[in-house]
Amino acid sequence: MKLCVALLAGDGIGPEVTAQAVAVLEAVCRSRSHQLEIASGLIGAAAIRAAGDPLPPETLTLAKSSGAVLLGAVGHPEFDALPPEKRPEKGLLRLRKELHVFANLRPAICFQALESFSPLRPEIVHGTNLLLVRELTGGLYYGTPRGISQENGEPRAVNTMAYSRSEIERIARMGFKLARGRKKRVVSVDKANVLENSQLWRETVTQLGAAEFPDVQLEHMLVDSCAMQIIQNPRRFDVVVTENLFGDILSDEAAVLTGSIGMLPSASLGEHTGLYEPVHGSAPDIAGKGIANPIGTILSAAMMLRHSFGLEQEAAAVEAAVTKVIDSGLRPKDLQGSASTEELGKAVLQAL
Repeated sequence: MKLCVALLAGDGIGPEVTAQAVAVLEAVCRSRSHQLEIASGLIGAAAIRAAGDPLPPETLTLAKSSGAVLLGAVGHPEFDALPPEKRPEKGLLRLRKELHVFANLRPAICFQALESFSPLRPEIVHGTNLLLVRELTGGLYYGTPRGISQENGEPRAVNTMAYSRSEIERIARMGFKLARGRKKRVVSVDKANVLENSQLWRETVTQLGAAEFPDVQLEHMLVDSCAMQIIQNPRRFDVVVTENLFGDILSDEAAVLTGSIGMLPSASLGEHTGLYEPVHGSAPDIAGKGIANPIGTILSAAMMLRHSFGLEQEAAAVEAAVTKVIDSGLRPKDLQGSASTEELGKAVLQAL
């Protein structure tokens, strides 16, 4: 199989962690006789310095013409004083919009060897393996009208949470399909006791589940209750589907269960090109020191193999290799160890 990947290493530790993920992809493709083609582009602060634009046209063209995009990280304090539309992060938001990726997948898996690193007791996080499916292109972040104005002599701010039935159906359908390959359980999260928007959400998800996915167990949960349950009993969750703002908050909460944000991958999927990136940021304070944790990026590459190229066995092999490395006791600095970025990458290659 031919795999065409756009590599956007980005800022801070992005180039360091993506280099290890690329090495893993190359090893997997060699062992399975796949052809891997990687083309690099600029995004974020690196793109601003080189081209004055956080998402240059040539980068967008490259991303759209590729089978998948592997992203490192975006952001640098050097540009914090710029208007929001000119900051590095704007490049990532534009890329998501242009690729029409409407579903953000964030798995939160607590490795048995890392249970002691979670702020929760090991017996609570033991066996945690949940997948949060967040709607990525609607809701409060994109709804209109929005903005800050003057009214009656004082500032007034407005944001609009808006969803159509079709937008809800496509993210719910994604969640149901993913659940079929797992434990066949979906928790749909809303605030239907207060918000009309959530009432439509709950009605739509219920109807879709009954019509198309009768084999998948569906449970509705209010967002505040869900936030509590993720901490009290994370093992009860399999697939969690929710709108943009709720998903943003809950996915960061679930990330804490795993012991380190450096372990977490993500995938943003739509109708065509998928976007894969670790959950962590650019971490400019440790850039160039060779101590960044590459596991989240390597696992993002595994998600790419699975979701964009349909290579389930290859994806599972990478995930098994990561588990073997973690079980061996090798630890990066964010997990109180001393292994370098390169040492962890090489250990995953050896485990493969």
